[in-house]
Amino acid sequence: MARYWPTALLAGVLAGLGLYLYFVELPEQRTELVTATQAKQILPFEQAQISALRVRSHSGEVVLSQPPGRPWGITAPIQTDADQRQVQALLRALVTGKVSRLVETHPVSLTPFGLDHPSTVVTVTAGDREETLSIGDAGPLSSTLYVLRASDEAVLLTDLAPKDFLNRTLLSFRRKELLQFNQQDTEQLRLTYPTTEIVLHGIEEKPKKKWRIRYPIEAEADRTEVQALLFRLEDLKALAIIDPGPERDKLTPSLTKPKVKVTVHAAGTDQVVRLFQPDPASGEAYAQTNPDGPIYKISPSVIKELTKDLFALQDKRLLGVDTGDIALLSIKTREEQYTLVHDRDGWMLEDQPMEKLRQDVADLLVSRIVNLPAEERVLKQVGPLAPYGLVAPVAEFVATGKDGRVAGRLALGNQSGGLVYAIGHRIPGVFQVRPDLLTQIPSRLALLANGPETPP
Repeated sequence: MARYWPTALLAGVLAGLGLYLYFVELPEQRTELVTATQAKQILPFEQAQISALRVRSHSGEVVLSQPPGRPWGITAPIQTDADQRQVQALLRALVTGKVSRLVETHPVSLTPFGLDHPSTVVTVTAGDREETLSIGDAGPLSSTLYVLRASDEAVLLTDLAPKDFLNRTLLSFRRKELLQFNQQDTEQLRLTYPTTEIVLHGIEEKPKKKWRIRYPIEAEADRTEVQALLFRLEDLKALAIIDPGPERDKLTPSLTKPKVKVTVHAAGTDQVVRLFQPDPASGEAYAQTNPDGPIYKISPSVIKELTKDLFALQDKRLLGVDTGDIALLSIKTREEQYTLVHDRDGWMLEDQPMEKLRQDVADLLVSRIVNLPAEERVLKQVGPLAPYGLVAPVAEFVATGKDGRVAGRLALGNQSGGLVYAIGHRIPGVFQVRPDLLTQIPSRLALLANGPETPP
């Protein structure tokens, strides 16, 4: 037993050393690390603890607060909604900002740092604690600012970015989006013009919502166009805000006839915005969401983007039938003619049902025919077709539905200006389409699995 006592003694020493490190050295190191980290922080608060901000600059003072469970709002100089992204960006900058160097405490002069007349003063409130930071000149390195921290009267060189603190105005912190809705929740869109109205209705469908025109006609809508319209409405922002007062009173009499009134029905409620351009030559445009509320100055381009005619919003695919509803598709050109039959196994030739086809080639052809859209409208109603080469078309496609009736038709005629004249089943009139399809129709032989390869 005696020969093991040195080992036992060594084990005891090691255990004692481990306990000393765990209970004495490591806590001291952790304390030093926390102290060093806190010394580098500009603010001693967590972002979630901050409940109020006061931002004073040469343009005035803005007071923001966040009641429990509510979004940030502006309480002075007016009471209104705040731009949540702008407020959160400022908070993140303050909370994550670091002290690069302690320059001086209790400075004799603030002038060398631009702190005698600070560009911005931010007071941060977190419960019963408060800290005030005065923002001075840019530091010797880019994206640095001198800051005077009121609690310890210390001049700090920080990594705060000038863009986050300079030139902050009331408009910077105001909510500038005119409408707040989610596209997925949108059920109806109404566009009211001086002489007409267009009503679009959303239909839930996987994977994307489908849209139909309900007025002035019943028709499929162009999903891409409607989605683009909704995106523009979501992104509609004020460039300036004119609150009730003399300036608004002077402008109001000129805003009597909106170019368009847009009503978005989403999540069971209506949101309305009216767009005005009283003098197009002035290059100025305005919007209102409430007759008694502020007037918003907007980009004039928005007027053009949100004033759509019926043709622009219609489904402009001319054939007039979707692939899944086609039983037979007849393809006729000046070189040849054949009919594709659609069954559970794919496509086959009507007069050669036993021949195996290249399904990828057939699928691509049908997709191109079904989805060919009108690019320009030439005539609203079909008139004489001879001037457009549509009496004897260059190519003609006829789709028969599962009920045995003609469900869609598309004819292509002469080329003009890089486009081809066309008529279709979906929309009455004469149109122009892209000419690509004329060179993408495979021959009967190219459709066969043992035929020659055909260019895509």
